[in-house]
Amino acid sequence: MNLKNALSLPIFNNISNAADALELETYVIGGFVRDYLLKRNKEVKDIDVVAVGSGIALARKVSQILPNKPKVQVFKTYGTAMLRSGNMDIEFVGARKESYATDSRNPVVEDGTLEDDQNRRDFTINALAIKLNDNGYGDLIDPFDGISDLERKIIRTPLDPDITYSDDPLRMMRAIRFASQLDFMIERTSLESITKNAERIKIITNERIVDELNKIMLSPTPSKGFLLLEKTGLLPYILPELMALKGIDEIEGQKHKDNFYHTLEVVDNISEHTDDLWLRWAALLHDIGKAPTKKFSKKVGWTFHGHEFVGSKMVYKLFKRLKMPLNDKMKFVQKMVLMSSRPIVISEDHVTDSAVRRLIFDAGDHIEDLMTLCEADITTKNPKRFKRYHNNFKVVREKMKEVEERDHVRNFQPPVSGEEIMEAFNLKPGREIGILKEAIKEAILEGDIPNEKEAAIAFMIKKAKDIKLIK
Repeated sequence: MNLKNALSLPIFNNISNAADALELETYVIGGFVRDYLLKRNKEVKDIDVVAVGSGIALARKVSQILPNKPKVQVFKTYGTAMLRSGNMDIEFVGARKESYATDSRNPVVEDGTLEDDQNRRDFTINALAIKLNDNGYGDLIDPFDGISDLERKIIRTPLDPDITYSDDPLRMMRAIRFASQLDFMIERTSLESITKNAERIKIITNERIVDELNKIMLSPTPSKGFLLLEKTGLLPYILPELMALKGIDEIEGQKHKDNFYHTLEVVDNISEHTDDLWLRWAALLHDIGKAPTKKFSKKVGWTFHGHEFVGSKMVYKLFKRLKMPLNDKMKFVQKMVLMSSRPIVISEDHVTDSAVRRLIFDAGDHIEDLMTLCEADITTKNPKRFKRYHNNFKVVREKMKEVEERDHVRNFQPPVSGEEIMEAFNLKPGREIGILKEAIKEAILEGDIPNEKEAAIAFMIKKAKDIKLIK
């Protein structure tokens, strides 16, 4: 099969000329070829090029040919080089064969043939190569029938999956990630092999694992990936907090829902409305506090009191363990988990202005994210309940709009500053200033006074008399 049409980008002509000048047999391989055949190449960002010989020499030659002569980054340890052309990162590697020690995923590398290089690839659909030399330009090299696997939507390893996964256990995560991203099935022997080798994931760094987790999380239906992680036994090593939600307990005929499967439904629901990675993480972790707070009493049955607070504390520990960012991203997920039941409680009761004001004040800029999360949390299969819950949230949204337009409490700034309070009562910085500021804020949120300066000053004077600050 000839795929000249796949090579329409000008960079391929440049690589071809450089390869022929150096007399290096050269191919584009991996993701670019796979995505072209799947018609997923809307915007090419990464291209992998393999040369039978020195990939570093080829990268340097390509750089000389390109008009802007981009800088070549060389990674001598791995025998690879990279350059950037436009918006694309192009990686060059010499064809190689690999062998592995049992305690590391870093291989011992030797020069090899194209066949050796294709043998070391993770999956048949990533071993597809297109020749770039003038002689045979566009010819597809497909030794493992990856084309058929693409057509059948199958993830399969080129060699014995036990060797492939044991050598580099990250490939188990990649198999699940591709299955989730592409909506493919993992071939049976390959799936069994992942289950057999699951414990090997312990030699992989958390950063690498999280990279794959994030890609699963951003796939169209993330539950597919997480169900495969659970089925193969990988999930307990990676997210034991999520595994702890699995299962239904029954005491005296009273059951609770399976919070693991509920959580995956919530993640899928939210994924229909947002591509925000961290909001999807919030959906995945919104109920993790339910396992440690689960209790049964004869009076009320199963309860999970305070699970939002406990869950928000668990988010920090989970992020720290997995070496995920402990910055504003983590704080956002914590906040969403902590507040995840607030709009639900409001929607079930009579919606008061003060409750809505406090919700908007506490959520700030993230109020829309919080509402999106809460609406995704509706997984009831009862059509009447489903409709009622969504209608309740519509009422909350309308009330939020009305209250915000009138009271301006989002990103609240007090109408009277600390400096103005000190000036009004001839005070130095101290506890009284904080007491008055807090009292003004509470009065506005409760609806006792409007969010206006004149009303706030009048209230401040009255409050100052109450606390004997003035006569």
